[in-house]
Amino acid sequence: MAKPVSIEVWNPSGKYRVVSTKSMPGTRWINLLVQQDCRVEICTEKKTILSVEDIIALIGNKCDGVIGQLTEDWGETLFSALSKAGGKAFSNMAVGYNNVDVEAATKYGVAVGNTPGVLTETTAELAASLSLAASRRIVEADGFMRAGLYDGWLPHLLKAYGQFLKASGEQPVTWKRASSMDEVLQVADVISLHPILDKTTYHLINKERLSKMKKEAILINCSRGPVVDEEALVEHLKQNPMFRVGLDVFEDEPYMKPGLADMKNAIVVPHIASASKWTREGMVTLAALNVLDCQFRSSKKGRQFSGVTTMYSFGLCTLCIAYAHYSMYVYN
Repeated sequence: MAKPVSIEVWNPSGKYRVVSTKSMPGTRWINLLVQQDCRVEICTEKKTILSVEDIIALIGNKCDGVIGQLTEDWGETLFSALSKAGGKAFSNMAVGYNNVDVEAATKYGVAVGNTPGVLTETTAELAASLSLAASRRIVEADGFMRAGLYDGWLPHLLKAYGQFLKASGEQPVTWKRASSMDEVLQVADVISLHPILDKTTYHLINKERLSKMKKEAILINCSRGPVVDEEALVEHLKQNPMFRVGLDVFEDEPYMKPGLADMKNAIVVPHIASASKWTREGMVTLAALNVLDCQFRSSKKGRQFSGVTTMYSFGLCTLCIAYAHYSMYVYN
């Protein structure tokens, strides 16, 4: 028998039981559920990542819907447990759904929702920030100052490399669609990755493709860690000190591959691309709306609800945005 987990309860007498596997920002999402007669149970366990057994205990014998996280393994076991408890909806508080077995969800008649759109600008901001921080060696400069090594201005001190910020007049930024990913890799100064993670994008950036990039290129990944072969990346960083990378996600998250943390030409941040108050509250609001949409559509008299529907969805594709001398290349 699964060990009970600690919870916080809102609207104890609600008709529908909705479980959240984590405490989440704001209260708007809670109010939306409560207004529709939902009893909301929020897991308050101190664990960063819940086990499958923990989530089964949360689901219990009766559960209409679950709001979960990208760190959880939503496969056969959990969808079976949710279906047995009468659940019809699972909403992933993320755009990506590589942690969700859609076939298993379909098998058990559970609809799956995600939360795209609302985090697009915030993620773009971080990708741009990492690009600039890598090109201007901001992290290295900060460490230099904190170590007490700065004893006066010098012309060559931490000189930014390449032509990344060299402007000639007021030329507008232009863009063109690349014919292939190889074209992007060969001509771009900055490459920012934004694909979903599936079988076709696993290790999309590997040893071979890293070798096609410019020696002083900047690679940014704010999508999913396994899109990049992290071991190959570490070796490439060692062999090409002018190559730089900014990573928000990691192949074995929350861990980094050996050697990555030691690389001065790598900037690493802890999966914070969507980490603004407005964005995170917007994501969880969409997640709650997903559950409500499924619940009320499935409970309408005379209407059968089965299979998987992704609400608030948009075209998720392999997207590589690259910059070369103020021209933007897009490949998807």
